[in-house]
Amino acid sequence: MEIFQKMQQEGMVPDKFTFVPVLNACASLQALEDGRCIDLQIMERGFESILYVGNSLIDMYAKCGNIQDAWKVFDKMLMHDVVFWNSIISGHVKCRQAKNALERFHQMQQEGLDADMVTFLAVLNACAIEVAVEEGRWVHNLIIRSSYESDVIVGSSLVDMYAKCGSIGHAQRVFHKMPMHNVVSWSAMIWGHVKCRQDRKHWNYIDKCKWNV
Repeated sequence: MEIFQKMQQEGMVPDKFTFVPVLNACASLQALEDGRCIDLQIMERGFESILYVGNSLIDMYAKCGNIQDAWKVFDKMLMHDVVFWNSIISGHVKCRQAKNALERFHQMQQEGLDADMVTFLAVLNACAIEVAVEEGRWVHNLIIRSSYESDVIVGSSLVDMYAKCGSIGHAQRVFHKMPMHNVVSWSAMIWGHVKCRQDRKHWNYIDKCKWNV
C-alpha cells in the first residue's frame, strides 16, 4: 500500500494490472476504506468490468465483511466464473451467513457452473455452521461425482461437517475411506465423538492420532 501511494505521488498512473495486487493487499489488511478508494479509481478508469479486476474487488469486499458492496460489483459483471462465485460464497461464510452461502451455491449450480475444491470447502463449512446435514449429504454426492472425495483436505472437511452436524456414523465412513489423514481429520473425529458423548471412542482416536500424525 505504501509503494502504491509513492507510485501515485510520483505521478505514475496505475493500470489494470496494478490494481489487482493492491486490492489483494486491502483484503489481507481488511482495509475496507482503502479498498473503497481503490474501487473509485478503478471505476474512473473503466476497469471494473474486467474479469480479474472485478473478481479482486469482490474478493476484497467479501474478505472485509462487506457482502453488500461485493454483490454490487458482482451484479455489474457481464459474466461470472467459478472464481466470482467462490468469493461470494466464502464471503458469506466468513460473515457467518451460512444460509445465504448455501443459497448462492444453488444459484451457481443453476447457472450451470461446476464447483471446484474451493467451492466445496466453503459450502461444507456453511453446512457445518448451519448444522444442515441433509444439505451436506447432497454436497457430498456432488463431491463424489466431481472426484474430490479422495483429496485429504476435502475429505477432512467432510468429516468435520458430519461431526459438527452430529452424524458421527457418516463422519467415520468418510474418515475410514480416506487414503491418508491429517490433523484436521483426526481432530474432527475426536471432537465429533465428544459432541456425541462417546468419550471412550474419542480417547481411542487420540491414541491413534499420536501414532499417525
